Amino acid sequence: MNDYPGQVGFAELSTGLCLAEPVRIMSNRAAGYLLAETIFLTAFVILAIHLLGQSYISNVLWFVIPAVLVAAALIPTILRRDRFTQISLTIRQIKFALSIVSLTCLVVFPAAFAGFWLLRSYGLELPLRVALPQNQPWLSWVLYQFLYVAVGEEVFFRGYLQSNILRLTNTAKWPCGLQNWASIVLSAACFAGAHAVVHGQAISILTFLPGLILGWLFVRARTLVAPILFHGMANICYCIMAMLLA
Repeated sequence: MNDYPGQVGFAELSTGLCLAEPVRIMSNRAAGYLLAETIFLTAFVILAIHLLGQSYISNVLWFVIPAVLVAAALIPTILRRDRFTQISLTIRQIKFALSIVSLTCLVVFPAAFAGFWLLRSYGLELPLRVALPQNQPWLSWVLYQFLYVAVGEEVFFRGYLQSNILRLTNTAKWPCGLQNWASIVLSAACFAGAHAVVHGQAISILTFLPGLILGWLFVRARTLVAPILFHGMANICYCIMAMLLA
């Protein structure tokens, strides 16, 4: 049950089923405001991170960028007196998130390694730039991938952006499957576009593919824990694959 009138809880939206008895879906005006806010804030965040990368504080971006992403997701939610997407740390959902992430990794990572191996066998470079730890303990680098990179990006792109898309499409009464897949594809497109703009490389648009997986995990597991775990593991495994294939 949602405690806020006029809002629809994410836990209900992300089940993959239509709401049998929705709790007062947003009005058209409220939906319009949410749409405008989401578009503006997404564009602002991408531009802000791009400018930060070119500024004199680039040496502390490891902390600034995740902070910007988390703040951009939480501040408007607080101002709207809304509830942010649940992270859901119940034992049941943690077990489910771990199981679905494990299965996804078992399918995705071997396939990715095989594809990268074929690229290298033909003398081609890996498609995305690799950020290997330099003069940094591996443990701190691993923690950074999970606690800063994965958490920051997933809180914004899945917790804020994809959740808003789900609410908007639910208000527009789109079919259930279309709601879920629209949120997955659109959030993945914004995720990939952000990487392309921030990195200044068109090839970074390939992050659209892992973005699809992250969005699917978010909808399927109904918790941010699943995409955060997969995101961190994917970053680490990509770097390990790059070193093995160097």
